[in-house]
Amino acid sequence: MSDHLKTLFATTGRALLDQPDQAQATFAVKSGGQGGLHRRVEVRDFVVDIDEPAALGGTDRAPNPVEYTLAALAACQEITYHMHAAAMGIPLNEVAVRLEGKLDLRGFFAVPPHPRPGFTEIVGSVHIDSPASADQIRLLKEAVDAHCPVLDLLRNATPVTIALA
Repeated sequence: MSDHLKTLFATTGRALLDQPDQAQATFAVKSGGQGGLHRRVEVRDFVVDIDEPAALGGTDRAPNPVEYTLAALAACQEITYHMHAAAMGIPLNEVAVRLEGKLDLRGFFAVPPHPRPGFTEIVGSVHIDSPASADQIRLLKEAVDAHCPVLDLLRNATPVTIALA
């Protein structure tokens, strides 16, 4: 897989350098109700269920949106580690990420003093299985932290406009 990812990384990078107008990608989802707080989200040809635990009013049929946010960050980190390790020629057998997000429920339930409803903190760890040196792993982590799209989304403000249809 490493050789394939290295080739993909290099080929795509060259193509985007030569044709920067091709660099913009749009991703889309469509969500709708399944009764109560149970939601079904269409993502390309996939369907993802989302719900809340019973303690938060749901039926606990699926992870909730903030759990999916953590899942998205963990998976994006792992994918970015694999892509950049391949591009940098750093051997990587496997990578696994564990995350925890702290959330003050008063924000969601509009309870004074009305803290923000999103995560107040996300902490985690990355477990790397690699024969690479500590310096190579440090350089890889720096590359991942600089180029992981979901980490960027969580660290930086993104303009969002949601209109009533």
